[in-house]
Amino acid sequence: MRYLTKSRFTTAMECPTKLYYEGKREYANQALEDSFLQALADGGFQVGELARCYHPEGIKVDANDTETAIQMTNELMQKENVTIFEGAFRAGNLLIRVDILKKQGDHVSLMEVKAKSYHALKDGNLLNKKNEVSSKWMDKIYDVGFQRLVLARSYPELSIDTYLLLPDKNKACPTDGLHQKFKITRLENGRKTVVLKGQLTDEEMIEKILIPVKVNKAVEALNKLTFDLADQTLGFQEMVDALAEAYQQDQKAPPKVGMKCKSCEYHAKPEDAEKGYRSGFKTCWKEALGWREEDFEDPLIFEIWNFRKAKSLLEKGMIKLKDLDTSDFEAVSEENRVLTTSQRQGLQVVKTVNKDPSPWINREGLRREMDSWTYPLHMIDFETSAMAIPFHQGMRPYEGIAFQFSHHIIHKDGRVEHKGEYLNDQPGDFPNFKFVRALKKELEKDSGTIFRYAAHENTYLNMIYQQLSKAEDVKDQEALMAFIQSITQSTKNASEAWVGSRNMVDLLELVKKYYYDPRMKGSNSIKKVLPAVLNQSDFLKEKYGHPIYGSEDGIKSLNYDHQTWIKYHKGEVMDPYKLLPPMFQDSSDHDQEMLIGDNVIADGGAALVAYARLQFEDIPTDERQEIRKALLKYCELDTLAMVMIVEGWGDWVDG
Repeated sequence: MRYLTKSRFTTAMECPTKLYYEGKREYANQALEDSFLQALADGGFQVGELARCYHPEGIKVDANDTETAIQMTNELMQKENVTIFEGAFRAGNLLIRVDILKKQGDHVSLMEVKAKSYHALKDGNLLNKKNEVSSKWMDKIYDVGFQRLVLARSYPELSIDTYLLLPDKNKACPTDGLHQKFKITRLENGRKTVVLKGQLTDEEMIEKILIPVKVNKAVEALNKLTFDLADQTLGFQEMVDALAEAYQQDQKAPPKVGMKCKSCEYHAKPEDAEKGYRSGFKTCWKEALGWREEDFEDPLIFEIWNFRKAKSLLEKGMIKLKDLDTSDFEAVSEENRVLTTSQRQGLQVVKTVNKDPSPWINREGLRREMDSWTYPLHMIDFETSAMAIPFHQGMRPYEGIAFQFSHHIIHKDGRVEHKGEYLNDQPGDFPNFKFVRALKKELEKDSGTIFRYAAHENTYLNMIYQQLSKAEDVKDQEALMAFIQSITQSTKNASEAWVGSRNMVDLLELVKKYYYDPRMKGSNSIKKVLPAVLNQSDFLKEKYGHPIYGSEDGIKSLNYDHQTWIKYHKGEVMDPYKLLPPMFQDSSDHDQEMLIGDNVIADGGAALVAYARLQFEDIPTDERQEIRKALLKYCELDTLAMVMIVEGWGDWVDG
């Protein structure tokens, strides 16, 4: 029996055609293979176990075999009152495992545990002003609505209330070390599970940080919606049954091209194709559009940076960049001081269509910026984490932790050195104030210009400023707060406004204003900008094409020894991030790539997952040390990447 489960259903609601590719190994899949790595990347693997702790009377259905699990659940459901964890319910070819089900007589409460944070004033009953399900909650309501349907069909005599059990942004953690009580443990069969180490205190049981949100109205709103499948318009229950039948028969829903295709995980990279994997993305487009293989050689409008017209153009059949009229974009002139969004988009379209690989750089604009800098130049990068279960008493769900930074310096004479770093990986330790203390020590020795890449560092320092303002017994509280103000600017919603005298310069903003390279396509991520600069800069190729990094007479490094950063593959300079050692020895090459590449998961994903493993997983000392070494190397490369970009620009401007 091929069952439609809640995970398969939510996948199908993103795109019905993806249901056909589900589980087929011949198709490349860009999602993480290791479900625990995915859970760690999402930051919420502990939430399910905490939710069960709140119901100590619960009985877990721990059978993996479907028939056994269903039988165990049926026996428990005969009780007048019972709380069941992971109960298995089947209705025809529909199958669910319910996180928590509480039965009291002929009434049940169905609770789906999610790691998504909830704010009562902002999120309410998860409906918008039109009494429709809020778009940000739609996938969660699909999930719980599907479960309610299956449960109602299995036990039609019962009345059902539906809940999402969510981290409450308004609740402060009552104790220190709550997160440390939930550990990942490796079983003898190689699988991993989350276990509770010790017991929750009375405070932790009373001051619950998870809140049950009743979602009956949101679930009922699903029945007012209609869905298109093939040539049919279906209601919610009809859609469920149609998808279940299609999955049972292994039938593919006719593909429809749309914006959802941009993030399709069934897209085969060139290296996947070389290994013989098929592309679900290409298969769909060939069927829907009649495309041939050569059509995919033409760049698509998906690649355009920050392009809000993509959806409407797709609906008109304008799919390739060469379909666009460049006059619709603002022209770039010599008088431009900075690029507008429209000009940057136009540059991308023109250079891509004309197969022009040369970069666009506003030398005068960059020269003005560089002339305003004070040496030595300081490059900093933070690694951070935000977990559903807070790390410290008084913190709220998803309140951030800054656990690592790297610091490079460029001196006036061109010398480069990896000046300093900080990493706090001690389980249960609250690092934020120690982190700022260490950063202050690194940066207070001179008045040189400080650089970051994107707003992340500014945002986190603002957050720590607020934590310091509420803290007690921090002897250097005022000095740390003054330091933060000196190198940041206040965020939009801050109660007090400031712009520091050494406010960090955002290299990302300089990229957007003054620099574009076709190799970057639609991304301004440093992981795309760095390879683009390296491939165009003869200066950088010569300098870093020798093992000078980490050598006594070369560039000081705290973690590398005689490293050569310029290496080639098929005539192109390789992405330096691909030269790094694996972060996790027990993970596949595919998952390593997903965690360090240029995608949503990889936006700090590798470091976040590594920190979570060091905090929550019982791992051997030697493996712990290897992860620590990898973290230091990854973060050091982030600030070295900033150095290389500035050096490359400086050579072009001076040349």
